[in-house]
Amino acid sequence: MNQERLMTILVAPHISEKSTRVADQSNQVVFKVAKDATKPEIRQAVEMMFNVKVESVTVTNVKGKQKRFGARLGRRGDWKKAYVALAEGQEIQFIAE
Repeated sequence: MNQERLMTILVAPHISEKSTRVADQSNQVVFKVAKDATKPEIRQAVEMMFNVKVESVTVTNVKGKQKRFGARLGRRGDWKKAYVALAEGQEIQFIAE
């Protein structure tokens, strides 16, 4: 896999109440990823960037919400979310304690 491509796969960590609960209960991390990313690419990108062992990857396509922008109706963009299950004993820290 091209290393430049792998560097563009992960857009940002997705921090929410649900992702925090998932991280505590099942040792998973949630990322916002590129819309055209595949499961093997996501696995390789996480393993390369964070030096961890990935057990499995589950992806979800999130549909953008319909919102009002002044008097007009608009729509937020669609995006892809990846749930990355880490191997036992592996951990990713986003915030330094």
